[in-house]
Amino acid sequence: MTNQNPFDNDDTVHLQNLVYLIPIFGFFPALWTLYCKSGTRQQRNLSRLAVTLALGWLAGYFLLGLGAETSTSLKVPLLITNTMLSSGYFLTNLWLMTRLYQKRSRRLAMEPRLKDPSID
Repeated sequence: MTNQNPFDNDDTVHLQNLVYLIPIFGFFPALWTLYCKSGTRQQRNLSRLAVTLALGWLAGYFLLGLGAETSTSLKVPLLITNTMLSSGYFLTNLWLMTRLYQKRSRRLAMEPRLKDPSID
């Protein structure tokens, strides 16, 4: 008798991948996947992308907010840039979720291509 994991279903894996890309909240399951070194190679790559996007957004958000608080002449431009950064993060995640739902490539333009395109 084999013990099958009920979460190895293709639909469940697809749903897990969508959860990784939920802005802000998807960071935690993606980080857990990377920490436990679980999941397929595709899931780990997607988790790495989700964590990188979230940490980049968070660092930029706090640095721009800090700059806006300490600066008097650049307050408005820094707040506008902060808003554009946050909107870009959310739209990028939404775009990646749409591509994942369509079962298309989740690769961003700045990511290097893998030798085996079937892994993407």
